[in-house]
Amino acid sequence: MPEAAELPTRREEGWRYSAVERLQGEALDDWRTIDIAAGETFRDTLVIRDADDPQPTRLHRWRVTIGEGATCELFAVLAAAEYGRLEVEVTLHKGAHFEFGGITVGGRDTVREFVTRTIHAEPEATSNQTVRAVHWGHGTGNFLGNIDVVRHAQKTDAAQDFKGLLLEKGASVNAVPQLEIFADDVKCAHGASVGQLDETARFYMAARGVSPELARRLMVQAFLGDALVALDDDETRETLMQIALDKVDKAL
Repeated sequence: MPEAAELPTRREEGWRYSAVERLQGEALDDWRTIDIAAGETFRDTLVIRDADDPQPTRLHRWRVTIGEGATCELFAVLAAAEYGRLEVEVTLHKGAHFEFGGITVGGRDTVREFVTRTIHAEPEATSNQTVRAVHWGHGTGNFLGNIDVVRHAQKTDAAQDFKGLLLEKGASVNAVPQLEIFADDVKCAHGASVGQLDETARFYMAARGVSPELARRLMVQAFLGDALVALDDDETRETLMQIALDKVDKAL
């Protein structure tokens, strides 16, 4: 019989905040491969929700290659599983574009996370990643994003934006954006922030007759919406948003 794969540890950067103890028995070497030919456009979504098979751990690992001038758009909502993780490793060729929008929501003792490594291997490629996390109870949302720009990948334009919203004390979010840049003619940016609902906005809405429940829902919806701005399919965007909001509504 083949030996069981050795579990990662939190000493490894990509697993720093993970629930590694819940990986026992998972196929850690099972990667989905996505190859996008030059000039092509590819879009896919990943949803983990309560209606799915209620596995305690849901691990997805994707390895993506984007050909010259091609576009890859990935959108994901992690709203179920005790431990849910989407890991994406992307290599961009000349003039390619990578778009990622991710949402994590959850409470109790759940851990839900995105881990990305974006490799700008050739010049003039662009990438944009927008992640939003809303958590309560003792839930945890994580985003670990690494952008690598090789020496000859001039004219690279890469960005990461993470924001976390804590609805209750005890919840946590963690963001580790990293840039490793060896080219000198590039535009690379990252930002990360964590906060709570804007009490001034809640007071303003209450003064105009909006119930506390509706005010909270509208504010969460606006917050999460940033992750789906780049998705130009209205029906898919509304479906993903509804899955995330339903999770919040059931919990609070």
